[in-house]
Amino acid sequence: MEVKLYNTLTRTKDNFIPLKGNEVRIYSCGPTVYSYAHIGNFRTYIFMDTLRRMLQYNGYKLKHVMNITDVGHLESDADEGEDKMEKAARKENKNPYEIAEFYTDAFMKDMKKLNIQMPEIIAKATDHIQEMLKFVEEIMKNGYAYETSKGIYFDISKLDQYPVLSNRNVEEQIAGARVDVDPEKRNPYDFALWIKAPENHIMKWESPWGLSYPGWHIECSAMGRKYLGEQFDIHTGGVDHIPTHHENEIAQSKGACGKIPAKFWMHVEFLQVNGGKMSKSLGNVYTIEQLQEKGIEPLAYKLFCYTAHYRTKLNFTFEGAESSQKSLNRLREGFIKQKNGTDKIEEEIIEDYKNKFQEAINDDLNLPVAMGIVWEIIRNEKKSNQFADLLLEFDQVLGLDLENSPKYINEQAKIELPEEVNELLKKRQEARNNKDWTLSDQLRDKIKEKGFIVKDTKEGMTIEKI
Repeated sequence: MEVKLYNTLTRTKDNFIPLKGNEVRIYSCGPTVYSYAHIGNFRTYIFMDTLRRMLQYNGYKLKHVMNITDVGHLESDADEGEDKMEKAARKENKNPYEIAEFYTDAFMKDMKKLNIQMPEIIAKATDHIQEMLKFVEEIMKNGYAYETSKGIYFDISKLDQYPVLSNRNVEEQIAGARVDVDPEKRNPYDFALWIKAPENHIMKWESPWGLSYPGWHIECSAMGRKYLGEQFDIHTGGVDHIPTHHENEIAQSKGACGKIPAKFWMHVEFLQVNGGKMSKSLGNVYTIEQLQEKGIEPLAYKLFCYTAHYRTKLNFTFEGAESSQKSLNRLREGFIKQKNGTDKIEEEIIEDYKNKFQEAINDDLNLPVAMGIVWEIIRNEKKSNQFADLLLEFDQVLGLDLENSPKYINEQAKIELPEEVNELLKKRQEARNNKDWTLSDQLRDKIKEKGFIVKDTKEGMTIEKI
């Protein structure tokens, strides 16, 4: 069955055929490990996971690289501001390598909670400085870059086309662009390949241009080429990468070897919060751990992401996430009922479900339609372990860990409350009966300090362990 994927490069949904035999080579932009990854970031990695799983479901072998950016990502994608790693290090009174190790570990733990498959190769930027230097030297040799007192810049005027991914009009933007960042730049949209380090900069390496450090964009180009070659099948990332980071990756590769590195460029739309932008200033940037504190499992968030196509904006609300938690519980219960069922199902029905599911996932990862097929099976009047086996087969793509449904249900049913928590619950119920909402909230916070989350539902209070 053919696979169709939307390609940002062609702006069409194209048939996918690997460049080399049955192997699919993928590069995914990974995290900049200066802070905790938030749920918006993880929408991108959930997409990455389902893309991997869909390709495997279709019989392809994968060679997949994801980078860890632990140097060179400045506060602005336009080569302005501080290095995010060094800024975080100063704030937390640690060195940048300690910051990178701590937040990389936190990221990996969240990936595991979300049951996201890890790419075959995890590439840290700081482990590939020599590859980046070689890449920059090739670009310089080919006449696509020049040196200023601040660093090595890519000269976009040398390209036959720029941009190629986005629709932005560079001529109009250049007219009003800031030029005071580096007046030595030939063009305001020339970007840094290599940055000469100030004396107080911690992360810096020897180079032909003195002590310096890589620009953000060069990291992905160098590591992609090292592990996947000059051209590979798919490059993934968020839509925020299109106008700058991925545009500049393409420019660098054309400057080094004359080729666009990936055949397919795939991008995930933004996650909104309560209908608006996710922003630290608005206090609406949530982590996986914060969802757990509110009784929402990581896998429930994963299921929530399946309610919209990856190329459409998804609006996060806690009401929506709580609904996904209930849906996940129903899915597990439905799976167990099917597993314990004894009805016999005709093979034609099984094959029809398989074809519909594969058609959905092969159509540019249409997870909302695929989940509709799953729910149709769950709600089928007939209960059969044949359906349970089919759901487990589909879960190879969904990654919701349905096989362990009994464990999750038993864990929820086995909450043993300490006596002090029981007493706090009784007092809270009294406060609610007396409409003393202030005291009710205070008691809820005390219960949370003891490691439990209280929720108020139409049926009354429920409690879950954090």
